[in-house]
Amino acid sequence: MKERVERILKEQYQKGCGECSAEEVYTALLQAVKEEMAARKLTEGKKKLYYISAEFLIGKLLAGNLINLGAYEEIDTYLKEHGFSMAQMEELEPEPSLGNGGLGRLAACFLDSIATLGLPGDGVGLNYHFGLFRQRFENHKQMEEPNPWIEDQSWLTKTDVSYEVSFGGGITVKSRMYDIDVAGYEAGRNKLHLFDLETVDEGIVEEGIDFDKEDVKRNLTLFLYPDDSDDAGRMLRIYQQYFMVSNGAQLILDEIRQKGGKLTELPEYAVIQINDTHPTMVIPELIRLLMQEGIEQDEAIRLVSQTCAYTNHTILAEALETWPLKYLEKVVPQLVPIIKVLDERVRATTKDRKTVIIDRKKQVHMAHICIHYGFSTNGVAALHTEILKESELKAFYKLYPERFQNKTNGITFRRWLLYSNQELTALIERLIGDGFKRDADELKKLAEFAGDEQVLEELLAIKQKKKQDLADYLQTKGIVVNPASIFDIQIKRLHEYKRQQMNALYLIYKYLEIKKGRKPSTPLTMLFGAKAAPAYIIAKDIIHLILCLQELCEKDPEVSPYLKVVMVENYNVSLAEKLIPACDISEQISLASKEASGTGNMKFMLNGAVTLGTMDGANVEIFDLVGRENMYLFGESSDTVIEHYKREDYHPKKVLAEDIRLQKLVDFIVGPELMAIGDEENLTRLYNEIVGKDWFMALLDLKDYIITKEWALEDYEDRKEWAKKMLINISQAGYFSSDRTIAEYNRDIWKLSEKM
Repeated sequence: MKERVERILKEQYQKGCGECSAEEVYTALLQAVKEEMAARKLTEGKKKLYYISAEFLIGKLLAGNLINLGAYEEIDTYLKEHGFSMAQMEELEPEPSLGNGGLGRLAACFLDSIATLGLPGDGVGLNYHFGLFRQRFENHKQMEEPNPWIEDQSWLTKTDVSYEVSFGGGITVKSRMYDIDVAGYEAGRNKLHLFDLETVDEGIVEEGIDFDKEDVKRNLTLFLYPDDSDDAGRMLRIYQQYFMVSNGAQLILDEIRQKGGKLTELPEYAVIQINDTHPTMVIPELIRLLMQEGIEQDEAIRLVSQTCAYTNHTILAEALETWPLKYLEKVVPQLVPIIKVLDERVRATTKDRKTVIIDRKKQVHMAHICIHYGFSTNGVAALHTEILKESELKAFYKLYPERFQNKTNGITFRRWLLYSNQELTALIERLIGDGFKRDADELKKLAEFAGDEQVLEELLAIKQKKKQDLADYLQTKGIVVNPASIFDIQIKRLHEYKRQQMNALYLIYKYLEIKKGRKPSTPLTMLFGAKAAPAYIIAKDIIHLILCLQELCEKDPEVSPYLKVVMVENYNVSLAEKLIPACDISEQISLASKEASGTGNMKFMLNGAVTLGTMDGANVEIFDLVGRENMYLFGESSDTVIEHYKREDYHPKKVLAEDIRLQKLVDFIVGPELMAIGDEENLTRLYNEIVGKDWFMALLDLKDYIITKEWALEDYEDRKEWAKKMLINISQAGYFSSDRTIAEYNRDIWKLSEKM
């Protein structure tokens, strides 16, 4: 690899590495890695997976690709020899703006594992120019800006693949496919196909992230999840989704023809995994395209139903997409007759109106299309799948029990251990060998060292180093944190069900305790990272509250030595890679029954953080693996929560009336201390939301949360016992490898074993 870099530097700049700027070296490295990856054999097979997703949160790619190519150490040494570092190169690399949260990060991990396991499978998505948005804080509020990432030299490779996509109103656009190579770990390569429009105009974006939502030819691939608070924004999402799946469907049929296959053999050549409901229209679109090729409608429906599988990621009603039929009639009129036929076929087979595709209000239920006309529906954690079967999708489970299954999510250890925590990787390798890099189950061998004081000391020393590394990084951003404090971290998309507001109420509790003179033995640093959707007002109010509390603690000399609050700006994968290895206490506090899985909980566990959480999502499986003594559980059960929703008998005012101490914490939001710092409108609105509604029941669990968190902080003082908890968590994390998840998808759903 280094010879390749040297050659490129000589060709492009007529200089050796030592004479070049960091920017020149980075450009040469990028080109060298792309060349090396292009030389790898593409994984091929008769049957191929197409993983269609609105998001692929792939993060920066240089270091991960070097690891998978087996060249990281070589390049790291080479750079140091010439006065550079990998850290410098990573700072120069822009982070692709192709995703938002766990959904997109999961898709990225899956692509890595598909390539690593040598399975023929590619990702299909959109090439967003500005992604979600770049987050900036101003006056303790979130501001949104475009987040450009595409440079002249990037991981994208322009292809000659192009398709026409037609919308209603006579609009036809021409796509262009860009590829990003995905290298498996010491394996071949696959591809991420990203479709774009060459007529897209970044110049139409005005102040912030505002733009003309109706100018489809110029806006279609600008932003991920454009603001859908108005009709134009909602229809733009439909335009985007159809553009994605129409391109994907045309690509799939083309690739079958290129292999010499017949379109009547579609399920033998392709399997499509629909990642959440955003790609649902691939089902009617494929049916339409097959009918255009002369295949009878019934046969086209049968073929597509045997080809498509659906992953459900949520039970939240607002995330189970429904679109007004009139929107589809305007944007994709060619699909409407097919969707109506699909609905009629459902109505002819069942009297249960809960399962119809087009309801009485003329709303089209995208998840219903996926379940009826796909051969598999899976949840993403054991609890989530049971809730789908027993509650949210019970009517469908009665119809198709054989189609439902669970596939607990996973993460790629290449990024979240081998790259993010090289010190911990080195210790593990010394203790148990390097087999865990290919087979994460081997981490179980670490449990043998739970009584080895030397190993526990080394583990604590590594954690301390990662905390110091994070402190040093934050200092470059003007933020000072104490690396000797406990690092309590909650980093995830800002949503009320994830309950950052409950964490903020604990913060108020801790602030008041310190003001009363009850100072903790070890100082506490509470770190947050989250973006709120631009139109999600209450989520933005929660960010405002946290930022106000950050200033309150910072400026109080009584409190600041003992309690520090930091909300990092523009939370992304690169920041996660710094925060996760430094974490002591992992906040996984969603309302039981609402988090489908979570993957942050797995990354923290792998890096030796101890989970503080509810019995929700994959927390349940973490608990099964590590036991009660190695994590901190609190809160009501999912059954109790589901019952509350059913009976509509949860009232926050009643909870507050019964506990004056909780009332004081909530009242503090609109008290003089915070009103002097924050915006009265934002704080008052949030206060009213919590007191009057509290839809995700933060107050229900708050008392138990405070007690359990205090217990965890107390236990932290026994460093040896805490180190044992860390070790047990790491040793049991192997189950959550995305290699295991993908192997299960392939065994039970995709069946991609047959080679060309």
